[in-house]
Order: sequence, then C-alpha cells, then structure tokens
Amino acid sequence: MDQHGCAKNQVDGEILISKLIDDGYEFTDNSDAADVIIINSCGFIESAKKESLDALYNTRAAYPKKKIILAGCLAERYAKIFKDNLPEADGVFGNGDLLTISEFMKAIDEKKSRKNKTITKITEQKGVCCYNRKHFMNYKNSCYVKITEGCSNHCSFCAIPVIRGELRSRPVKEVVNEIKSLLKQGIFEINLIGQDLAAYGTGVTDRQSFKNEDGSSQLSLLLNEISKLKGNFWIRLLYIHPDHFNEDILKCIEKDPRILAYFDIPFQSGDTEIIHSMNRTGSKESYISLVKKIRSKLPEVALRTTLMTGFPGETDEAFNNTLEFLQTITPDWSGCFSYSREEDTPAYKFKNKIAKKISKERAEILESIQEKITETRLKKRINKFYDVLIEELIDGEDDTAFAIGRAWFQAPDVDGAFVVRYEKDDKAAVKAIKPGRVVYVKADRVSGVDIDSYFIKDSELNIKK
Repeated sequence: MDQHGCAKNQVDGEILISKLIDDGYEFTDNSDAADVIIINSCGFIESAKKESLDALYNTRAAYPKKKIILAGCLAERYAKIFKDNLPEADGVFGNGDLLTISEFMKAIDEKKSRKNKTITKITEQKGVCCYNRKHFMNYKNSCYVKITEGCSNHCSFCAIPVIRGELRSRPVKEVVNEIKSLLKQGIFEINLIGQDLAAYGTGVTDRQSFKNEDGSSQLSLLLNEISKLKGNFWIRLLYIHPDHFNEDILKCIEKDPRILAYFDIPFQSGDTEIIHSMNRTGSKESYISLVKKIRSKLPEVALRTTLMTGFPGETDEAFNNTLEFLQTITPDWSGCFSYSREEDTPAYKFKNKIAKKISKERAEILESIQEKITETRLKKRINKFYDVLIEELIDGEDDTAFAIGRAWFQAPDVDGAFVVRYEKDDKAAVKAIKPGRVVYVKADRVSGVDIDSYFIKDSELNIKK
C-alpha cells in the first residue's frame, strides 16, 4: 500500500488492508515481494493529484509486470476518465463501499494483460464505511477514528462534496464501541476525524438530529458517552468548521482531561469579504471572538488552523487582513497553502485570479510569522512536566540516547515533537522508553518547532507539581 492524502484517506487504506487480510491475502510493506500494489491516492488539490499520479507512474516504471491498483479519492473523482486513459493502472477502485475490495482484487487477479481496459469499480457514497481494523499506519498505540464521511458545507473552493458526497455520520453507539475495541488493543491516542466534526449528526440521512432535547449538540453527546469509558487515554478532536463550532463541547473537555483541549479549526482567511466568497458565514471579528471564547474557557488550549492564500479576489488589503488575523489569534500551529483551482467547484469560475507567484509569496510570509508565534507559545511550556507518547527511538552518540514523541498539544504528523534525552545506562529509562509507551518528561528548551526534554526518573516524581 502506497498511502497518500489525509487521515481520513489513511483510515480507508487501513480498512482495505484489514479486509484483504481477513479474506486470505497477505500484506507486505515490501513492493518487491508484492503481487499487487495499491496506491491509495489523494484528489483534493492539484499538487496532491500530481503526487499520486507520479507515484503510479513511478511504480509502473519500477514494476512493469506487477498488478497495480489506483484507489482513493483521485480514483473516485476521475474514474470515468481513467477507465480509458490510464493504462498504467490495472484497476481503479473508488472510496465508496471499501468492503468490496476483495471481489475487485479477484477481477484484477484474473486480468490477463494490461492491454485489456482498466477495470474500474465505483460504488455509491452511502453511510460511513467501517471495519474492524487490524492494521494501522500510525506510530504504535495511536490511531484515527472516522465519525463522519462527506461534507455539506460546500465551501466554494472545496471538492470534497464532489469526491465523498454529502455529510453522513456514524451512530454514537457505533463510535463508542469501536473506541472500546481499540482501547482493549492497547491504543492510547484516538484522534476523532471527519471533514467537519462540528457537523456530526446533522446530515440529511443521519438518524440523530442536530439538537438533543436539552439543546446540546450530537458531538457533545458523543464526547459525554466516550467520557464514561474507563482507563487512561487521549481523545483528540480534529477538523472543526469555525462557522458552527460546538461551544458545548468545552464543558466536556473541562470535565474530562482525557478529552484534549486541542482544536484544529481551519479558518482559511482573515478577510471577511474573502470568507464570504468562500461560502462561509463567519467574519474576521466572529472568528477572533471564537478564539477568545475558547481560551477564556480553556486557558491551556492548543489551537491549530489552516490559512489559504491566492483565493480569487484576494487583494493586498485582504491578504493584510489575514496577516493581522494570524497575529491576533496567535495559534500554536498553522498550515498555509496556495489556492488550487478545482473543476466542479464554484470558485473554479471566479474571476480576479491571483498569480501563483504572488500566492506562494504570501504563503511564505504567513509561514514565517507562524514560526515566530509557535516559538513564543512553545516557550510558555518550558520547565513544565508532560506525559509524552513515544513514537520512535534514536541511538545518540556517546552515552546519550534520544526518543521522539508527542505531548497532548501536538497532533500526529502536523505539529512539532518532544525530543526526550536519557542516558543509555539508565536502566529505568531504557525499560520505560519504548514506542507506544507514555513517559513522564520535563520540557527543557525550544528547538525550532520541537521541545527538548529529559526523562523523569521514579525518584524525581515528587517534583511533579
């Protein structure tokens, strides 16, 4: 499996692998040993599409005689085109009903030659495809749990509704049961994902309604049910649309520290006119107010956002508004990307396009500002103690060894990390510090976007507070 794209696509890849294993296929990370190679593609923006196609072309060049399947969002989005115009792929498999992968694989196995037409399978986007996963692509004891599929926000720049359809949600009980199963497997960090968690339970086909009898959101109901589970774990919420942020979830987090005070809220712009052009209802002022409200309730909150430059009509003044917005909300982390003109989206036809060079320059300015903001915010965490989930070990020089891990305010893959120092002859440290384990450390200093720290021995636990 050659994995591309977001965490939601990663979950799809894990489902495909797990289903195939259950149906008698053997999984290998070694492409040389594989009979069939699956490229799980991304089709969100132009650069991601190019990356996925390049992966296909390079794989075909390296393995001209192997069977190769293009799966994922790119396959779903362009299946009709690829059927007659992508000879490099033996098969194109969409992201609708993932559990049909085994019968699709049989058709690929029986395909005698690449001269035959590319086999395609695109199924209806219905419900949220789930499975008892046995294979995870995260570091040990960390995983993603998808609670929604599709999106009904219809931001004017976004192709997700085209690729994955309208919003659908999983029932609360089903999500909680999956989390129970994962906890039994030893998973410590569970990251709840969906295109927009704030919309959980609001889809047209969802059996649950947006509001409960007491007026609370379905997301808060889900978190309250998760909170009833016993044990030590992290629950992280990823991707919450700012226009309908569920303020009642703040109480859930206040009551249960296992539900992390970490929010990924993609504001995209700090200019009200651009925000509205993106088919969003918020404003620069309302977004600033939201951040203030969150921080007033949860002072230690970690905030990540995404900003876009080069959206059609983004004048110098509009960009400066976004720059000022970033400096005002001072997120712990942010990502920035240039607008990608995607067919089948409303913005595709917008006028007043911005040159790619200007868009890139603006993104670089925002990234530079964010680096300074991140450093400042990380310094506030120095000389404090944290639980850190270890991801990997590094054999240092001389007598010192290192481990890489993350604290609660660092999401997988996108944020910085903790670098944990310990002595090679420290038996307690060597025994405790292993991938998938949670260890106790003291933050020592900031190093770029990372924090250097050192392992706290049992004899030092009395200084925890």
